[in-house]
Formats: sequence, structure tokens, C-alpha cells
Amino acid sequence: MARVSYRSDISSHPDVSEMRDRYDRMMGGRDVALVDAPVFLLGLYFAVSPWIIHFSSVQTSLSTHNLIIGIAISLLAIGFTAAPQRMYGLSWAMGVMGIWMIISPWVVGRNSDGGVIANNVVVGALTLIMGLVCAVTARGARNKT
Repeated sequence: MARVSYRSDISSHPDVSEMRDRYDRMMGGRDVALVDAPVFLLGLYFAVSPWIIHFSSVQTSLSTHNLIIGIAISLLAIGFTAAPQRMYGLSWAMGVMGIWMIISPWVVGRNSDGGVIANNVVVGALTLIMGLVCAVTARGARNKT
């Protein structure tokens, strides 16, 4: 049987520089990986929020609006995960969608009550913040290269 010694430090490995380069290529553009899942969940929640908050039958146009915008945000999150280097250029669009979500109860809705307004404002503000985090981090990653 061959003797194999295990060391915790691989800095003396002959291919360490090549392994680091390969790892950097694989993980390139993944600085915002921790934001992908919360953005996806935020989009899913916004899509189903008319049925959770029970305004789907009263505010049909706002319900349809929330469903479409929620699906769009979830698709952006899937794109951030699947093709990060291509999609993080669209992260600014998520911030714009967050602003639209905040003002949509007054633009799309009719006589929205406090719960509907609070839902859209809170989820819109979170979307705006996540969009800004993605945009700033993507810009920083682009400036490194």
C-alpha cells in the first residue's frame, strides 16, 4: 500500500497557482451570491402577496401587477444565479422595480387600504436595497478586472 501523507496546507502543491486561477474563473462575478436567494424569495412573496394579504378580489389590477412584477424579480434572481456575469448588469433594473413597487398602490390600485400600501412599500424598499447592493457589488467586481 502506498504511503500518502495528508497536509492541511496546499501552498507547496505544484499546481496551486493554476488551481487558484481556475477557482477565480469559476467563481468570477459571484460576489453577490448571498443576495440571490433573498431576492428570489422576495419576488415569490410579492407574486403571491395579494392572496396572502387577501386583496386579490378587491384590487384585481394591483393583484395582477404584483403577480407579474414578483415573477419578474424571481426570474432576475434565477438569472443572477445561472449566469451571474451576464445578469448583474441588470441589477440596477431591480432597484427601479423597487421604486415602482413603492408607488404602484397609488398608480395601479384603486382606494388601496393601509395593509396593501404597507405591503408594497416594505417589499419595494427591500427590493430597492437589494438592487442597490447587487449593482454596487457588481460594479466593484467589474472594476477589479
